[in-house]
Amino acid sequence: MHRDISDSVSGDFEDAQREAILRRQLAAIQSELGEGDDDVIGEYRTQLNRLRDAGVDAKVVEAVSKEIDRLERTGTQSQESSWIRTWLDTVFEIPWTDRTEDDLDLDRAREILDADHTGLDDVKDRIVEFLAVRRLREERGAETSAKGGTIIALAGPPGVGKTSLGRSVARTLGREFVRMSLGGIRDEAEIRGHRRTYVGARPGRIVRALTEAGSMNPVVLLDEIDKVTAGWQGDPSAALLEVLDPEQNDTFRDHYLEVELDLSDVVFIATANEIERLPAPLLDRMEIIPVRGYSEDEKIDIARDHLLPRLFEQNAVDAEEVVITDEILRTVVGDYTREAGVRALERRLDRLIRKAATRIATGEDTPIAIRADELRDALGRPAPKEKPAERTVDPGVATGLAVTGAGGDVLFVETAVMPGEGLTLTGQLGDVMQESGSIALSYLRANAEQLGIELPNDKRVHVHFPAGAVPKDGPSAGVTMTVALVSLLTGRRVRGDVAMTGEVTLQGRVLPIGGV
Repeated sequence: MHRDISDSVSGDFEDAQREAILRRQLAAIQSELGEGDDDVIGEYRTQLNRLRDAGVDAKVVEAVSKEIDRLERTGTQSQESSWIRTWLDTVFEIPWTDRTEDDLDLDRAREILDADHTGLDDVKDRIVEFLAVRRLREERGAETSAKGGTIIALAGPPGVGKTSLGRSVARTLGREFVRMSLGGIRDEAEIRGHRRTYVGARPGRIVRALTEAGSMNPVVLLDEIDKVTAGWQGDPSAALLEVLDPEQNDTFRDHYLEVELDLSDVVFIATANEIERLPAPLLDRMEIIPVRGYSEDEKIDIARDHLLPRLFEQNAVDAEEVVITDEILRTVVGDYTREAGVRALERRLDRLIRKAATRIATGEDTPIAIRADELRDALGRPAPKEKPAERTVDPGVATGLAVTGAGGDVLFVETAVMPGEGLTLTGQLGDVMQESGSIALSYLRANAEQLGIELPNDKRVHVHFPAGAVPKDGPSAGVTMTVALVSLLTGRRVRGDVAMTGEVTLQGRVLPIGGV
C-alpha cells in the first residue's frame, strides 16, 4: 500500500515537471514569434496610456489598469485571460474622446430637411429650434448645469418617414447615425449588457451603438420603441428609463463594462406607431412630436419628387422612357391605396414601372405613357371605398372614426331594438368598448324624457360593429353609439356627411380623445 502511494506521488511530480518544461518551451517559441505575454501586456499598457493622455475619466483608467494587472498575474493561456482580454478590447474600442462637431447652419438645415421630406413642418421646426438653441449656447459660451441631451419621440402611422427623418437629422447636424431596432426585444440585457460572469457576455446595444458610430455624440434612432415587450429576462423599457433621462444619462453604467459612460451629448430619436403602448415613466422622458399622415396632394408630391426617381433607378429605366402624369398618380393614390404613409403607394408604382420595363425590354418604342385604362390590368381591382351616405340611409346607423396603427378609418355602428332585456354588443369588442356601450345605454335611459325617446326595460338593445373579424377597443366610440341609438329610437337618420368620435360620460359630456 505504501509503495502504491509513492508511485502515485512520483507520477504527479513528473507530470507537473513535464508541463512546466513545455510551458517554458512554449514561452520561448512565442517570444521568438513576438507573441509572448509581455508583448500583449505591453500593448494594453500603451493603449491605457493613450486613454490617460486623452483625459478619459480617472475611474475608467483605474478600472482598465486593474484588469491589465489581473491579466498579467493570470497569464494569457488561461480561460479567464480570454475573458479579460475581451473586456479590455471592448473598452479600448469605445471612442471615449471622439466627438463630431455640429453643423449649426440653420438655413442649410432647413434646406436638407425640405429636400429629404415633403410636409412634416412641425417636426422640421422642432429640429431647427434644437439647432438654434445649441448655436446660441455655443456663441454665448453658455456653461450651465443643464444637460445637453435631446430625447425626441416621433409618433405616427407606418410609412410616413419617421426612420428616414432620423437620418436627415444626423445629416443636418453633421453627426454619425446609428439605428437600433427595438421591435420584439424582451431581454433587459439587450440594453444594459450582460454581467461578465455569463459565458458569451457582451455589452448592450447602447455601448455597441457608440462603438459603431465611432463618436460619443451620434444620433441614435430607437426604432419601434413601442414594440418592446417584457419577458422573464426583465423589462427592456425599464432599462431605457436611465438611457432616455437627460438628468442622469451622463453616468450610464453598462452591466458588462461596469464603468460610467456619458450619454448626455447623444441625440436620441425614438419612433413609435402607438405611443399609448409605452409605459408612462418612459413616455414622460420624451418630447412627443406627432407625425401625421399625408394628404392626397402631399402623396403626389412625394411620389413625383422622391419615389419615382428611386424606382426608375431600381428598375434600370430612364425617366424619359416612362411617363406617369400627376393625374395617374392621383388615381393610384385615391383608388388603389388606403394608408397614412406611402409604402403601399411605392409598391403600386413599382409594379407599374416593372410592367413598363417589360415592354421596353421586348422592344416597344419609348416613351411609354401609363394610361388610366391600364391601371386595372396592372394593379387589379381598386380598393373598396366606404360610402357613409349609402350606409346611413336607415335610422340607427352612425359613422364613427377609428384610429389604427396604419392611420385611421371610418367605423360604422348599427343598432337594433327587440323584445327582451339587456344589452348585446358584437363585433369583437374589447372591455373598454363594451363599457362605453353600457354608459351610452344608461345615459339614454336616464334622459329618455328629455331626449323624447321611449326605451322600456323589456326591450333588448343590440349594438353591432361590422368587420367583426377585426378586434376593436377604446372609449372613442361612445358618442357614435349614443347617436346611433337616438337615431334608431327617434326614427331620424344620421347625416351621411358627418363622422364623430369621442368618449361619452354618464352626464352626456363628450370628452376629447387622442390620435385625431
